[in-house]
Amino acid sequence: MELTAEPCSPVRVEHAEGPFWYGERLGWVDIMAGRLWLAGYDGKTLTDPRSLEVDRPIGAAVPRVLGGWIIAAGTCFMQLDEDGRATALTGDLADGSTIRMNDGKCDPAGRFWAGTMAFDETPGAGSLFVFDGSIRTVLDGVTISNGLDWSPDRRTMYYIDTPTGQVDVFDYDLETGAATDRRRLFAVEGGHPDGMTVDDEGFLWVALWGGGAVHRYDPSGRLVATVSLPVTNVSSCCFGGTDRSTLFITTSQQGLSAQQREAEPDAGRIFRVEPGVSGPVATPFAPPR
Repeated sequence: MELTAEPCSPVRVEHAEGPFWYGERLGWVDIMAGRLWLAGYDGKTLTDPRSLEVDRPIGAAVPRVLGGWIIAAGTCFMQLDEDGRATALTGDLADGSTIRMNDGKCDPAGRFWAGTMAFDETPGAGSLFVFDGSIRTVLDGVTISNGLDWSPDRRTMYYIDTPTGQVDVFDYDLETGAATDRRRLFAVEGGHPDGMTVDDEGFLWVALWGGGAVHRYDPSGRLVATVSLPVTNVSSCCFGGTDRSTLFITTSQQGLSAQQREAEPDAGRIFRVEPGVSGPVATPFAPPR
């Protein structure tokens, strides 16, 4: 199946990432600008966009069940309130002069998973953490900790370390938050795997950095659909809208030359497509006690 996405955002940022739908709003981050963006959606276009800014890069944000958001920012986890006040919840997890937080999201139990990478993409410099009020390191030695999600039955966790060019899979224990037996599920072709989401049928949608597309894979790793975009760098995606049937896709200007930026006037915008399948909205941060 071949689909084409259309831009739906009046806002063009440098590096849009980490989209999530919650409470009738789409959220996404502009990583190096340290901005969390929020907007409504009228069925065709994002409406009333606004942003909140912190003084460090924001790799990912998740809604908080009590209001506001938890953000993976700089090299720590923080609470961000609706008025823009940010409060650190952890100490720094790495040297902020060389390392920053990258992609993340909550598991179905409300724990916040997020990873790190080096600014210069030094191999093996990153880690993957889970925050549930305390911090646990899950993986070390990753390079660009990126997309992750869980299967509808909550027994499988999917994970991307972008330079490996593949999607890995773990056995997952939702009660304890333990991810075990990491193994390769499938290799990704046509671009570098970045962010991803899982739909209600258990199929994976993987954004292709440098590939101008999002690929849909069945749970065995067979490519079954492609969403094409008129931009080079596609960073992530999520489901949302009133019936959860719109796939929102984030894109980026990062790494493009001046000529490429001019040739891709919609790079850095949010795109949308109706793929004929729905997906879950974001799980808010509300970790089990």
